[in-house]
Amino acid sequence: MGITSSSARRLRRAGSAATAAVLGILAVCGTQAFAATDGSADKPVPGNPAGAAVSAGSPETARSASGIPLAISRLAQGSGRDVAITIDDGPDPRWTPQVLDVLRKNHVKATFCLIGTKAQKYPELVRSVAADGHRLCNHSADHDVTMDHKPVAYQKQQILQGKAMIEKAAPGVPVGYYRAPGGAFTPDSRAIAAASGMRPLGWSVDPKDWSRPGLPAIISAVEGKLPQQPTVLFHDGGGDRSETVAALEQYLPWLTAQGYHFTFPARTTP
Repeated sequence: MGITSSSARRLRRAGSAATAAVLGILAVCGTQAFAATDGSADKPVPGNPAGAAVSAGSPETARSASGIPLAISRLAQGSGRDVAITIDDGPDPRWTPQVLDVLRKNHVKATFCLIGTKAQKYPELVRSVAADGHRLCNHSADHDVTMDHKPVAYQKQQILQGKAMIEKAAPGVPVGYYRAPGGAFTPDSRAIAAASGMRPLGWSVDPKDWSRPGLPAIISAVEGKLPQQPTVLFHDGGGDRSETVAALEQYLPWLTAQGYHFTFPARTTP
């Protein structure tokens, strides 16, 4: 049986309505947030107010316009028994030189996640870190562990200002990573960091040395069953870091004896 002209018009109207509905769903869902991957407060934020261009792809392969992946890096570079040592919350005039001394004695290059205001206060320590061949990471301007609850404009200010402070302390030295205070990333903070050339940086081993649990507890945590290509978290700022220094003195030779090679966190997707 043929279709009358009135029936055809009704079908066209129905098809247009269905298309509009689908486009509406895509408009809403196309900006969905990336899932949290480190247990941090990674909250859905509609759209991308940071203005960072993001390429199509899964959350693990999406990249900013700069080509830096938006996914949080937890792997050390390399493909074998490689480990990345990261040092947070400095620079500190008492503990950073001691950490640098231990790293130097063990021929280890690490990644220092620096707080912008501290870098501004102790620029000579930032230059010492860079001069020893370590890499620089932006740990925000003020280390506000609640910044994931703050407006995107505030997150952007903390990230970009922190980077600028570190770059001013050590001119010409790249800041290749961004680690959120407390690991509390948001989709927007990752996009802002990646658009500025900084890979969002997490960790895979946390001995909680910042809480001063005692040297045996720290050593047990870092010498336990290590994940593949681990990124290990330590601290040189924020308080008494004597336990951290003592732990590094034991841990670095142990890693060498286990056949590990020291490298930096991955900046690109394997």
